[in-house]
Amino acid sequence: MNSYKDVLNIIRLHERFLVTTHHNPDADAVASALSLGLYLKSLGKKVHVLNEDACPQWLKFLPATAMFKKASCVRRADHDAVIILDCGDLQRVGPEVKEFMREGRPVVVIDHHVTNERFGDVNVVKPKASSTCELIFDLFKEAKYPLNRNVAILLYAGIMTDTGSFRFENTTAYCHAVAEELLAFKFSASRMYDRLYTGIPVGDMKKFTDTIHEARLLDNNRVFCVALSRKTVDGFSKSFDLKEKLFSFLRSIEGIEVAVILTELNPQEVRVNLRSQNHFDVARLAQDFDGGGHQKAAGCKICGSLQQAQKIIAKAIHERLKEI
Repeated sequence: MNSYKDVLNIIRLHERFLVTTHHNPDADAVASALSLGLYLKSLGKKVHVLNEDACPQWLKFLPATAMFKKASCVRRADHDAVIILDCGDLQRVGPEVKEFMREGRPVVVIDHHVTNERFGDVNVVKPKASSTCELIFDLFKEAKYPLNRNVAILLYAGIMTDTGSFRFENTTAYCHAVAEELLAFKFSASRMYDRLYTGIPVGDMKKFTDTIHEARLLDNNRVFCVALSRKTVDGFSKSFDLKEKLFSFLRSIEGIEVAVILTELNPQEVRVNLRSQNHFDVARLAQDFDGGGHQKAAGCKICGSLQQAQKIIAKAIHERLKEI
């Protein structure tokens, strides 16, 4: 296992950096990439913060999101080093980002996923951390980087969301201590919560309830499965984080062991997002399909139609439930 000193040594030795994270980025991915990008810029480094996808619309209120670029929209540029955040394996950065990576350039990986493959030249992987933003906070402490309000807002957003607003099991005394230090920069935690979690646009309300109505309860009501076609997803406004709202709703249902959201990417490929409530290890399940994540939150892709993927994942969950 490498240390923050190893990361800082790479930063000291190089001038041009590619900072990236997993495709379909969540708040922890976006916030950790942007905060690290701001740090590198403060050192006078040249930085490209790139992703396979654009910054999600619902996160555009965060500071410095203009830095977060979709790789296919950026002209090719060379880099001295690559820093990959919140990403368990190299494939998850996506093919467009990989086009920017050059053979022989050092790769730094900073992540908190238990399934991380340690694919970098320098790997700082700490599964007990609440979030990658928590790790970036520790990196900044090691670097003696004086935090500012924008960086504090970004780091707090990543920690808040990856802990489910400090409700999940990865919420620790330490991440509360980090949050306390970040809140000293006088931003509103309640306003951030409202921006990240609450509010369903009126136009999306009926579509959301229709989507819930069409979901399936499986395995004696222990599994809740939602299948989203491209048409369904495209029917919601871009500012509406459909998956987060679905998972928030599903977690409130008594007796649910596993919540599953299947999203059609194309007629023969489906993204599967998994959440567990109790003892079911969704990371272990996701690994069976070349995915990964945490015990309580993981994801993978399945080749096939939406209907086929639903049958495949339902059968796999059923078999594992028998072991519990």
